[in-house]
Amino acid sequence: MSVKKPQVDVVLVALSTPILVGVYENSKLIEKIENEGRSSDVLPVIYKDLFKRYDIASLVYANGPGSFMSIKVAYVFLKSLSILKSIPLFAVDAFYFNANTPIKAIGKLHFVKIQGKIQTRKLQDVQPQRFELPLLLKKEDLSEDNAPMYGIGAV
Repeated sequence: MSVKKPQVDVVLVALSTPILVGVYENSKLIEKIENEGRSSDVLPVIYKDLFKRYDIASLVYANGPGSFMSIKVAYVFLKSLSILKSIPLFAVDAFYFNANTPIKAIGKLHFVKIQGKIQTRKLQDVQPQRFELPLLLKKEDLSEDNAPMYGIGAV
């Protein structure tokens, strides 16, 4: 006899170190995973464990702006899982996870969100804000448009 696994939504923030994975049941954070490793190394291990313990209803990720490579790895990994396991994939911008504070781009450029529009600005002496998982996941904030958002062209 198999035990019924809890149905959850899994959120990934892989834009900086540490990588954050949040497990949400009925929109409430029930488990938080932090890992200092590289996305390409740790995501398969983390998600393999999550699939053993939970019935995953949806996948969510921070689709940018931030590190190009981190965004690409997260997107390809989650999009593959979404297709292979027929699980919907949603996205939300990185500002959702850092209280809408500037995000480092390149040099002195930072991404900022002003009146809902993401722009780059030259900023001095900005203290980076750590990304945090919200205690409550508001599904109305998530987008079905899950393509990566790089913010600026590749350099």
